[in-house]
Amino acid sequence: MSKLIGTYQEHQILTKIGVILLTGITAAIGLNYFLIPAHVFSAGMNGMAQIIASLLKTYFSIEVDTGMFIFLLNIPVFVLGYIKLGKSSTLLSFLTVLCISVMTVIVPNGQVTDNILMNAIVGGVFVGIGAGLSLKYGFTTGGMDILSVILSQVTGKTVGKYMFLLNGLIVMLAGFLFNWESALFTIISIYCMTQVVDMIHTSHQKVTAMIVTVRPEEVAHAISKRLVRGMTLLPSIGGYAKVEGKMIMMVVTRYELYDLEQTVLTLDENAFINILPTHSVIGRFANESEQKTYRATGRFPEKKIK
Repeated sequence: MSKLIGTYQEHQILTKIGVILLTGITAAIGLNYFLIPAHVFSAGMNGMAQIIASLLKTYFSIEVDTGMFIFLLNIPVFVLGYIKLGKSSTLLSFLTVLCISVMTVIVPNGQVTDNILMNAIVGGVFVGIGAGLSLKYGFTTGGMDILSVILSQVTGKTVGKYMFLLNGLIVMLAGFLFNWESALFTIISIYCMTQVVDMIHTSHQKVTAMIVTVRPEEVAHAISKRLVRGMTLLPSIGGYAKVEGKMIMMVVTRYELYDLEQTVLTLDENAFINILPTHSVIGRFANESEQKTYRATGRFPEKKIK
């Protein structure tokens, strides 16, 4: 059993390292091959870094790589992330931003097409792939992502929506400092990015998990230690083997599904897990802020009466 747990943990670490590297590569390609050559600005701190680098080059003839500004601008944001999202998430986010900065410097500049619309769309998609995967595995690409995640945890709205709203600042700056055509194409790029993020990062989507296992009590105990979610144990009888047992039914977010599957399969590798889409939940479904309070105090915060 300990060997199986070790294998899962090692797999998880390798997966996150792979996601960090992939995020750095896709962001660098999106910036250096599509957005920067077309003078279309990316979202968040990447876009701010582009604007600062462009200003220095245009008005002062000073060329500084965009990757350097990406790293510097994210430093104060990591302080907020450490407070709100925790040490582990912030460390992984720091490594992600560092990887993006390094890859942006390493990957040479190029241009695939002169079509500014295609550059805006494809560049936004490339940046969105990395941002979405990072959020899916519990960390961010820094900057506006961290602010968007915090707001999403509080309100339950999608991360992509908050990204789009916060990045309106990038659009306004691009319009006032350069030209409004760049600003308009920046809107398209950011929209494409946020759509990709919401397709990949699905923490706002809820699913019902029905788990059939020969070790229901042990599995339920392990789930309750890892996830702050309620569950119901239902009596069940195997249709083939006619073995009586219990089935665990619970509602989780798609973001939590990865942890749920690992927890169940670590204890019972032959467990059967059926995932059903859930349209809505009536009753208390704790957001991440309430879960954090529960882990710290052992009780949920009292609901505010509106």
